[in-house]
Amino acid sequence: MRSIIQDNLKEAALKLHEYMDNPSNLEDIEKAATVFSDALAKGHKIISCGNGGSLCDATHFAEELTGRYRKNRRSLPAIAINDPAYITCTANDFAFNEIFSRYVEGVGQAGDVLLAISTSGNSENVVKAAEAAKAKGMSVVGFTCASDNALRRLSDVAVCAPVSGYSDRVQEIHIKAIHIIIQLIEIQLNLSK
Repeated sequence: MRSIIQDNLKEAALKLHEYMDNPSNLEDIEKAATVFSDALAKGHKIISCGNGGSLCDATHFAEELTGRYRKNRRSLPAIAINDPAYITCTANDFAFNEIFSRYVEGVGQAGDVLLAISTSGNSENVVKAAEAAKAKGMSVVGFTCASDNALRRLSDVAVCAPVSGYSDRVQEIHIKAIHIIIQLIEIQLNLSK
């Protein structure tokens, strides 16, 4: 058991170091924070989506912005597409691959930002959401892996974790990037005091 624990921690540390050692990854985090901050400064909102653990990350991002991160500050407009009634209605009446795109179509506005999260970058419902966002004049920040994938190609800024045999390693990089981006948003909007 102890060796499994150590092996997992070592593998996670190696992936994190691999990610950190590429300067373009750090630039992408900064670019993503700027896209979000610029939209928020202009009175726009952020909509986030993903499947499974990625939806948990999308929700975490939105609640940290509307609630608080480390210190009290004003609430920022962010919504995760995570309402079970809406999701099951849309999946039942249309298709599962439209659960995020229809929401973006109905709620998104030009100038808003979509945070689209897919560890593979090829989740059809997330890709369709990115396409819907682009059609609405929204920016797309994609969180995915460093492969050539549909979400990465559609994104204005892509935060790409190293490719891994398992999605949890990708998600571990994503959540670190999310926390850093929230901190940068607060700094860029002069909310961190």
